[in-house]
Amino acid sequence: MSLVPPPPPGPGVHPPFPAPPVEGRGKRIGTSLGITAGILVLICGAGVVAAGGFLTAFGNALDEQAEVVVSRYLDDLQDRDFDGAYQQLCQQAQDSESQSDYVARMSASEPFSSYRLGELALGVRIVVPVDLLYPDGGSARQEAVLGQNKKTGKFEVCDLGE
Repeated sequence: MSLVPPPPPGPGVHPPFPAPPVEGRGKRIGTSLGITAGILVLICGAGVVAAGGFLTAFGNALDEQAEVVVSRYLDDLQDRDFDGAYQQLCQQAQDSESQSDYVARMSASEPFSSYRLGELALGVRIVVPVDLLYPDGGSARQEAVLGQNKKTGKFEVCDLGE
């Protein structure tokens, strides 16, 4: 008895593939990874630029606020309006010295004719350097130490000293 071989496949039948075709697959994955990486770099770059802009604007706002506060205080001292200058002092400075003592101390100080403000320095203390110019041509380097009002959040002068 002999086995009969199976009939040959018909004309429209294709033999099955052992695995799906893989041509072009690596290229598509590489392209999609490249596009994803490019988009990620763009988003992160925009975030870094935005953060830098925010920090710059924040720093400029602090500089401007400190300059205004110190200028108002020094303008009152220059005009010999010691009551007005005392009102601009931070609460800690007002608690440590009465208004009458402050006025007496400042009245005894040498008047200055003009001033120049330096750059705000943030650290343990918030300081604005001040160059006081006197009528006789002399000058003195002082530091305006600032504090922050806990209620308003604004800067206030706490001390003007060396």
